[in-house]
Amino acid sequence: MSLRKQGASNGATTAFLISTPESGVDSISITYALLDPIMTVARPAAAFITALAAGLTENIFGFRRDRRQMKPDLGCPVDNCCDGNDCPPEVHRKHHSFVGKITAGLVYAFGELWDDIAGWFLLGLLLAGGITLLIPDDLLTSYLGGGLPAMLLMLAVGIPLYICATASTPIAAALILKGVSPGAALVFLLAGPATNLASLTVLVGILGKRATAIYLAAIAVMSVVFGLAVDRVYLYFGVSAQAAVGQAGELLPAWLQWTAAVAVLALSVKPIYRIVSGWLRGAQADDGEDRSAGAHADCGPT
Repeated sequence: MSLRKQGASNGATTAFLISTPESGVDSISITYALLDPIMTVARPAAAFITALAAGLTENIFGFRRDRRQMKPDLGCPVDNCCDGNDCPPEVHRKHHSFVGKITAGLVYAFGELWDDIAGWFLLGLLLAGGITLLIPDDLLTSYLGGGLPAMLLMLAVGIPLYICATASTPIAAALILKGVSPGAALVFLLAGPATNLASLTVLVGILGKRATAIYLAAIAVMSVVFGLAVDRVYLYFGVSAQAAVGQAGELLPAWLQWTAAVAVLALSVKPIYRIVSGWLRGAQADDGEDRSAGAHADCGPT
């Protein structure tokens, strides 16, 4: 919304919306950790090409051109010490040392960034565990083994679902372990984070119906195309996606794995506590309203 209001075209905004969920360092790294190198390369590459195709299509077929000039935010990303207008870059470079910039980046990575994705990551792990434990192996293999029908079914599941790129990765890993083809899993990884019913309704108001239709069509078509292509790549190289899932962890010694696990748990305490306490407060408020309504209903006329 901010980019659009600052003058970015519909094509640029569409490309941004598609590429950002799949090309972040967090989503790429967790894809390598939970899946395999082929999927790690295919996921951001597919997102980049899909975003480019959607943006170009929108700019080519866009009939209404917005000529507003963009007003970029040149403020300091470290501590907003200057707005970038009255502070030339050569002067601003002297405001922060290299160590200060690294420290600010680490604070963001282990603070704000993890606060945003910790809850979704936990949800993804829980759903992945449920799929692994509760769903029989032959069930998903029979219906989602591979091919175009499996891609279309994963597309139908992924488009309306609201799930972030980080949380979708362990779910995709669990699906692959249950026999789903890597191409079908890639369709879920591309469609799930980039689309959901809530965002689509907002996009209609921001970009318009035509741009939203192009946005959705590009994701649907390109994700299926790349899903079919990825299945061919695995087949060509003779790689078993099931055997490769989670093997990146074997490259690290056990003591480092456990140390990292404890560190992630420690970092997750605060954001998870905040999420759970918010749920509890919401449930208590709903329960209080229900009791109040019940009490008034029992009072009778006055």
